[in-house]
Amino acid sequence: MTIKIACLPGDGIGPEVADSVVSVLEAVGKKYNQNFEVNKYLIGGCAIDETGEPLPQVTIDACKNADAVFLGAIGGPKWDDPNAKVRPEQGLLKLRAELGVFSNIRPLTVFPKLLDASPLKPELLENVDFVVVRELTGGIYFGEKYRGTDYATDECKYSEKEVERIAKVACEMAMQRGKRLTSVDKANVLETSRLWRDVVSRVVSENFPEIELEHQLVDSCAMKMIQNPSHFDVILTENMFGDILSDEASVLAGSMGLLASSSIGESSGLFEPIHGSAPDIAGQGIANPYASILSAAMMLRWLKLETEAKAVEDAVHEAIANNVLTQDLANNSSVTTQDATLAVIEYL
Repeated sequence: MTIKIACLPGDGIGPEVADSVVSVLEAVGKKYNQNFEVNKYLIGGCAIDETGEPLPQVTIDACKNADAVFLGAIGGPKWDDPNAKVRPEQGLLKLRAELGVFSNIRPLTVFPKLLDASPLKPELLENVDFVVVRELTGGIYFGEKYRGTDYATDECKYSEKEVERIAKVACEMAMQRGKRLTSVDKANVLETSRLWRDVVSRVVSENFPEIELEHQLVDSCAMKMIQNPSHFDVILTENMFGDILSDEASVLAGSMGLLASSSIGESSGLFEPIHGSAPDIAGQGIANPYASILSAAMMLRWLKLETEAKAVEDAVHEAIANNVLTQDLANNSSVTTQDATLAVIEYL
């Protein structure tokens, strides 16, 4: 059976880490007799340059017809005009909406070899292993927007159905882990957060009574993530809070170049590293490919290729344990993107 992968390299270092993913998938295919058909399509700034829009229809169609989608990164200074009517980020938001991927899953694992790469004391990082489950297609990012002559508004809106479905995703994940769920909101101020808290409480009590549920305000959660990160197991939150908290969490691991993510809907899966396009190092061949390769592992697991997924994850862990570290992980390192990729393939 042929597994069709739509690959969207995007901008900056996106094409470089996307090439790493393609190479790893080829190695997986050879080792496990899987046939991956990978085709590349435009998104983001490069799509604007070539077609005038950040998400061409041909890309949308290809993603909907694929078994899974891998995205590299989008954006850069070239397209940073805040007053521009067309921006790279619009392509990503539209892709999420078109695919209906409403749950963004970002696992955090601290690698023992990289404790010194984190700004936190090593003792604070012991036993840190949690997952952020972020609602992805609602909230302030997708609300109505208006710019007046001297003011602007961004609507934040959530329905009970939207909160309920993401809560169930987080609860199912918590049931597979430590049965602990932290739901994050700003219920002391926001009406959407009060709805969020009510619905999450109901979902847990009616469907997952075994789960230990706690509610935390987003500012309190942000502090606790630094003070006592091992406290968390599964963190559930809305779109904007999840965006911020998961980026904060990446610092615990030592680099954004280590964190993978998956965005899942009823039938679609979009997989991407959480880092940006890093235009300052684009084209230099020094980007960290591990987050992208780990995102590919999440993709394999979602495709029900558990053996293959674990083999890729183990290979990344082996490469890191054996000091194959890019510059973001080790000062004065000469390890290139290709070096790290080839190490993963060798250990695979």
